[in-house]
Amino acid sequence: MKLVHNIDFKKLAISCAISLGTGALSSVISMPGMSSFDKAAKPPLTPPSWLFPIVWTILFLLMGISAYLVYTDKYSTSDERKRALLIYGAQLAVNFFWPIIFFSLSAYFLAFLWIIVLLVLVIIMTKKFYAISPAAGIIQIPYIIWTAFATYLTFGVFVLNM
Repeated sequence: MKLVHNIDFKKLAISCAISLGTGALSSVISMPGMSSFDKAAKPPLTPPSWLFPIVWTILFLLMGISAYLVYTDKYSTSDERKRALLIYGAQLAVNFFWPIIFFSLSAYFLAFLWIIVLLVLVIIMTKKFYAISPAAGIIQIPYIIWTAFATYLTFGVFVLNM
């Protein structure tokens, strides 16, 4: 049994750079809004601030790996891969704007609605990825869990700061 297929490290690096770069750029843009968020009331179970960049970096890295696995899959059709990667791109775009809406604009209700859209897209993406490459889908489960948790946190911040 072959555990590792031939890895195209250039394609893998590009895939990871796209996802990590998206997260990093969004973070840089939304960074100035962090001071107002620090003053906001937060719901129970809110993790310490230092944990968020660690978790998001891991999740963006996993997104890049999953997208690579889908992109390079030899057993699916080109149309299947394109549809899956289109959903991936859509969720990446929605993910990009969420911190800007939440932190920079402090538009907590809009951010709550936005993250629901993100959660739905992440679930759809994970299902499509799994259909092409089970490994690509499975490694997105932490992203679903974290996004569901972030949805709770976003709703909590909205309610507590109305």
